[in-house]
Amino acid sequence: MRELDEIDQQILRALQHDGRLTSQALARQVGLSARACLDRVRRLERERYIEGYRAIVGRRAYGELIVVHTEVVLVDQRHATLQQFERRALQCPEVIACHLVSGPYDYLVRFACRDMTHYQGISDAWINDQAMGVARIVSHAELKAVKEFAGYPV
Repeated sequence: MRELDEIDQQILRALQHDGRLTSQALARQVGLSARACLDRVRRLERERYIEGYRAIVGRRAYGELIVVHTEVVLVDQRHATLQQFERRALQCPEVIACHLVSGPYDYLVRFACRDMTHYQGISDAWINDQAMGVARIVSHAELKAVKEFAGYPV
């Protein structure tokens, strides 16, 4: 993979802000012909600088959701334990983000659930399933989203 030049960075910023830009509109923004711009976008996709496109659906579309950030501590850090936990987290539709982190806990997991009873059922199931390897879960209910992830700084 090569270094990104200023035009590549402009393309990434523009698409991160509005992934529905037409090739022509994007080309105008970055000062290229539509063909040259499309070639760059395709190269950025091939090289995985652009991993995909999606719609950001507002929470209101799902009714009242609660979001819970959890610190998960595993019983050990063996590779098999990590793999089993990650496999189960990936299968859980309520998990909207999961990160292996350094520090006093192993994973930071973000859940979106109908209500606290729904979340408690999931967290209880994770703790009670010995094969999952969860020793402790500390939960933090989100009171307000001040800033959501809107892309990486380019």
